[in-house]
Amino acid sequence: MNHIPPIQCLVTFEAVARLRSASRAADELCVTVSAISHRIRQLESHLGLKLFSRGDFTLTSDGAAYLQSVRAGLAALQALPSRRTPKSAPRLRVAVTPTFCRQFVMPRLELFRNAYPDVELTIQVNIPLMNVTAEEADLVVRFGTGGYTDLEHRLIVTDEVTPVCSPAYLREYGPFEGFDTEAEWSQVRLMKSLLEPWSPWFAACGVTRGEPEGGAQFNDLGLVYDAAASGFGVALLRLKLGASWLDSGRLVRLSPRTVPSPHRHYICWIPGAMERWECAAFVDWLQQVLP
Repeated sequence: MNHIPPIQCLVTFEAVARLRSASRAADELCVTVSAISHRIRQLESHLGLKLFSRGDFTLTSDGAAYLQSVRAGLAALQALPSRRTPKSAPRLRVAVTPTFCRQFVMPRLELFRNAYPDVELTIQVNIPLMNVTAEEADLVVRFGTGGYTDLEHRLIVTDEVTPVCSPAYLREYGPFEGFDTEAEWSQVRLMKSLLEPWSPWFAACGVTRGEPEGGAQFNDLGLVYDAAASGFGVALLRLKLGASWLDSGRLVRLSPRTVPSPHRHYICWIPGAMERWECAAFVDWLQQVLP
């Protein structure tokens, strides 16, 4: 016996066919237009049928016939227990850099689950700059300068940086007047990380200076910000990624100046992955929820 299609896909199909509008169907079902599109694609993939023939949501002959069955049996189908097996559910494996995941993905993950409850999502860690994942993934969030040739990719987040420290560290070593001179830099510990080099900040201040030497080094930006908040020294903070540290008062800015970071976040995939509706749905969803 064929598996019954996901009920939210059937409801979406009926709404789009009746309203002849993805936006009106989205309003009625309290989801995004992108979710409507992906649910229709999911249903068509499940059935192996083309349900709409044109962008104005004209039904194909198969779509019209199926609509009658959906309308006649929707209530009964809602009452039936699920006949999908775990193997039939779409599985999506996403590798994400640690702080990006904690700050951007996890707080919003329930929104994705609500929009696509049938997707079995696995999230794993991707090491920034090194682009190393523990296991094979369908989608990978990379952090770096771009120019990836091994995967198709899309830029999803750019950011600007500014120097920050803890309030206690500022009281001990401050105040600072813009934190843009060698005299101010030399009296504090500049926290170093390959993930956020100081050279763009020095260049914006009109100074040619090498990266900080010696001392501890961090390979995760969240660790950098946590260490700075504990009074370890002065760090460069990404305004979007590190917003919660500023909003909570754990870190304070030392300058009104910001400079673009040379590193950005990209979502990457192997060629052909976007043919899978669940991959396209996650990429669209991620771009919609990012700041």
